[in-house]
Amino acid sequence: MPELSALDTVRAIADPAHDVGTAIFLSPDVAARAETGGYANPFAFYFAGRGGMLGDVDPEVVAAAFGWFNPDVVSLLYTEGRDVHGARGAGERMMEATALWGDDHLAGVDGDVLARFVDLAERLVDGAEASGLPLFAAWRTRPRATSVPGRVAQLCQILREWRGAIHLVATTAVGLSPLEAILTNEGPGQAAFFGWPEPFPDCSALSDLHGEAEAITDRLCAVQIERLLTGEERAGLADAMAAVAAAALAG
Repeated sequence: MPELSALDTVRAIADPAHDVGTAIFLSPDVAARAETGGYANPFAFYFAGRGGMLGDVDPEVVAAAFGWFNPDVVSLLYTEGRDVHGARGAGERMMEATALWGDDHLAGVDGDVLARFVDLAERLVDGAEASGLPLFAAWRTRPRATSVPGRVAQLCQILREWRGAIHLVATTAVGLSPLEAILTNEGPGQAAFFGWPEPFPDCSALSDLHGEAEAITDRLCAVQIERLLTGEERAGLADAMAAVAAAALAG
């Protein structure tokens, strides 16, 4: 079996995990289940469900853990969602909705591939150092689904939270504010989506800092992958992640 370096593994799994996680969060299936559970606003469910993993904390804590969203938007939507079933209740429902999405969308993936993904992804997320990564730590403590496709979907989200939390550390370390981090990466459109009001500052002079933060993120992730998975296991995780993403994003 071929082997993969830790850094190449980071780069192989980062975008697929992010894209699968985003597909779950924005899925009409998840929105419908949220509405059935009393969340009329799917975005309130997103903020309360994702942030509710932290437990019953103030909105400012959730905004700090999320990182790049306008804190005023986080406070408004998290509070709205928290008022439905509480913070922990929202987190439980988010884990359940994620697992059900996996049951619906990943059941057609080869069972051996899904089982391999679960084995390797759990070794990574359960063994990775979580200091300074509270949202990732919170997600990985939640009970996971017994169904394999559901568990795979949950693990994709936990992998997404892992890299996202490390990247937040990295953007902060290089001196980028949350708004600057968005503007030096995906630009004004994404900044508006994250709730920041125009006019936006010119951050062209800071563009090199985003590349520096990406390099730090990759390096910190690679340290954990190097420690926890062999070269063959890294290749196996990358291959399984690609298969999961292909099925999840098929349409």
